[in-house]
Amino acid sequence: MRFLKIVSVLLLVVIFDCKNKEDFSKPKSLQSIIETYQDHEGYGRSKYPLGLYTKDYYKSEADFAQNTLDELLKIDKSKLTETDRISADLLAFVLQDQIDYYKFEQYLNPLLSDAGFHNDLTYQVRPLADYFQVKEYLKKLNAVPEFVNQNLANLREGLEKGISQPLVIFKGYESTYNDHIVDHFEDSFYYSPFKNLPSDLSNAQKDSVLTAAKIAIETKVTPEFKRIKTFFETEYFPKTRTTLGVSETPNGNGFYQNRINFYTTSTQYSADDIHQIGLKEVARIKAEMEQIIKDLNFKGSFADFFHFLRTDKQFYAETPEQLLMIARDMAKRADAQLPRFFKTLPRKPYGVAPVPDAIAPKYTGGRYIGTYKESTDPGYYWVNTYDLPSRTLYTLPSLTVHEAVPGHHLQGSLNNELGDSIPQFRKNLYLSAYGEGWGLYSEFLADEMGMYTTPYEQFGKLTYEMWRACRLVVDTGIHAKGWTREQVVDYMSINTALSLHEINTETDRYISWPGQALSYKIGELKIRELRKKVEKELGSKFDIREFHEIILEQGTVTLAILEERVNNYIKNTISDSKK
Repeated sequence: MRFLKIVSVLLLVVIFDCKNKEDFSKPKSLQSIIETYQDHEGYGRSKYPLGLYTKDYYKSEADFAQNTLDELLKIDKSKLTETDRISADLLAFVLQDQIDYYKFEQYLNPLLSDAGFHNDLTYQVRPLADYFQVKEYLKKLNAVPEFVNQNLANLREGLEKGISQPLVIFKGYESTYNDHIVDHFEDSFYYSPFKNLPSDLSNAQKDSVLTAAKIAIETKVTPEFKRIKTFFETEYFPKTRTTLGVSETPNGNGFYQNRINFYTTSTQYSADDIHQIGLKEVARIKAEMEQIIKDLNFKGSFADFFHFLRTDKQFYAETPEQLLMIARDMAKRADAQLPRFFKTLPRKPYGVAPVPDAIAPKYTGGRYIGTYKESTDPGYYWVNTYDLPSRTLYTLPSLTVHEAVPGHHLQGSLNNELGDSIPQFRKNLYLSAYGEGWGLYSEFLADEMGMYTTPYEQFGKLTYEMWRACRLVVDTGIHAKGWTREQVVDYMSINTALSLHEINTETDRYISWPGQALSYKIGELKIRELRKKVEKELGSKFDIREFHEIILEQGTVTLAILEERVNNYIKNTISDSKK
């Protein structure tokens, strides 16, 4: 009897073991793969409050991404819903980029002309709402030395391998670290949140916090910025490359094509293809600009008109406060038009604020700073009030609708507020071809919204569109065709009415960030192409609000996914009309 019991137990063990092996060999469900991806933490947040940046970490993340992608590719997508198919395609896209990040050793070059690993610290500086946030912020300040150690190690390895930024982009870069080297801790930008502590802190807590803040600034923050200064001025600048294009770096041509694929979310474009698209768009837009000049009865050449725009005082604010006031007025006018063009509007509000002084000198004219859905902070449309003679008012409507509404704030907030059927990774996802393409399309849409009230603002709209068209030419020129910095500046100066300061700032950005500048125009062209197709196919049944709903309701997607959705919308609408 005992023997029979033992045999029965052994049989059960064998059966159970076989069952486990069988289950293990089956492809995982999409939900399981997504959950594994979303739950994955490559490091302990409490141990590394500012993140982990070691080579071993990036290697482990690439391995995780490859294993996850292998599982994802086993799924039969034909059996999935549309939302799930989109989720699978987007996750595959994200995972491949994670693999490529390590493959091309991008972590060795954490610098841009207007940003860098140390500049990223400024985004940690926010108002402190409660004691928990106070403690977390103090942890981050005390983690600055380790953060700097890891990034400097990467930069040193990058220098040895020839993976670095060109020296030419670093003119004025000293402000990114010198501004944080202060004699008194209270003058530090990183101390500013402590000047307005939450009211519910006790006096004892406030005293303790302020003492800890003083120590952190004096022993961890300011000394590290001194070390960053020494590194850049004695190691990096003397040793970094003097060549311009990324094609001049190891495996640079392959990397640039990889960036083209990523930033256009497509494999259909070569550098030559994009260069030619850019030249064609520049010619088209220039003809429209010349027509406005003619309509204004301006006496002079194309270049003379640019000079007039760049020098006449009517096109510039006299004070930072005035520039902000005008930007806020334009933002509110755009807000009022939204219900006419959109079925769904975001719940999250946004504010209009200046770019922080600490980063303004090397920063672009404006940018949108978003937040997570759960955050109590609003989004922000940042307006650069530094160097007012470079901030043209005739381009401000375009900047406003691009960065605020119906541009980045509307799209980004709707993305964050997607329903429960959309996995979290998609709510936090940003792809430039979609996001920046939508931003540039918003500038086009703003004409229908009545945002351009003068011929000069119409010209400003074309200036911004020309700017993005020129990017196709100069980005590929720099990174695939051997253009010099002077060629880029001259091309931009001749074809856009941007201020010379902004042209120089933007040129350095294109040099330091290969491929990203391509996303704007490529994305916008696709959205406009799809809109024209819907208008043609549906005729009188075309509804601008429905079209925008199709573009926005699944959140951030690749251009291929977007095209498929629009084609299905056309097909379904025609089919429904015949019923």
